[in-house]
Amino acid sequence: MAALVGAGLSMSGASFQGMFQNPLVSPFILGVSAGASFGAALGLVLELPAIGIQFLAFISGLLAVVITYLTARIYKVTPVLMLVLSGMVVSTFFQAMLSLLKFLADDEEKLPAITFWLMGSLGSVGLKDLAIATIPILVSMTGLFLLRWRLNVLSMGEREARSLGVNNEAIKAMIIVCTTIISSTAVAFCGIIGWVGQVIPHFCRMVVGPDHRVLIPATMLVGAGYLILIDNLCRLLTATEIPLGILTAVIGAPVFAYLLRKTKGGWN
Repeated sequence: MAALVGAGLSMSGASFQGMFQNPLVSPFILGVSAGASFGAALGLVLELPAIGIQFLAFISGLLAVVITYLTARIYKVTPVLMLVLSGMVVSTFFQAMLSLLKFLADDEEKLPAITFWLMGSLGSVGLKDLAIATIPILVSMTGLFLLRWRLNVLSMGEREARSLGVNNEAIKAMIIVCTTIISSTAVAFCGIIGWVGQVIPHFCRMVVGPDHRVLIPATMLVGAGYLILIDNLCRLLTATEIPLGILTAVIGAPVFAYLLRKTKGGWN
């Protein structure tokens, strides 16, 4: 599961960075993490079984991105700036709803469960969870892999891509669908694991360059290995397992700051 989630989030981050023409973008920019978090918290408050919590988190993540996409759509086109702004609005709304659930939740059992889940962890993942999560993530990763050469054209700008015969709206819609399924599945089963989709594409871009035909496979491999390494560190550093999301943030934020300084926010 660590390899699957690491590879999926890294590919999603690289794809969104190419689509938005911005190396600072994360896979959660359209509100999927906020929506999935609200769904999982709602499931915990309602005392649903594990599969019910995961399903509710997955559906809520998809719903958040659908709202973002429909809000950003103007005259049958979806400007990149409108997508970013709509994602911020939807994320804020679902975060407010999550705060409301935490406020109403039982202090002794449900609130600690919600807080721990939001930190992100692979500790409770079993073979049954892996079997369920593998299909949507692998299918979506395959879709991003097949779209990688179109990302080169899209990253040049919408006007240039349109002049080269690329259907911008169709490509953006397919990228959003694939990345949303990956991110929503990952959050549903593992909680919020941040910084993987930001740091790994940036690092790989420095190593292999900005060509998405090479960058997408590179992020897949490096992301899988990176999250396996982090997960092992979480289990070995202390007697009790550290939540995965904490360590990815502690390591990812300084590394990302260093990469930003080194590349000056550029693409190569």
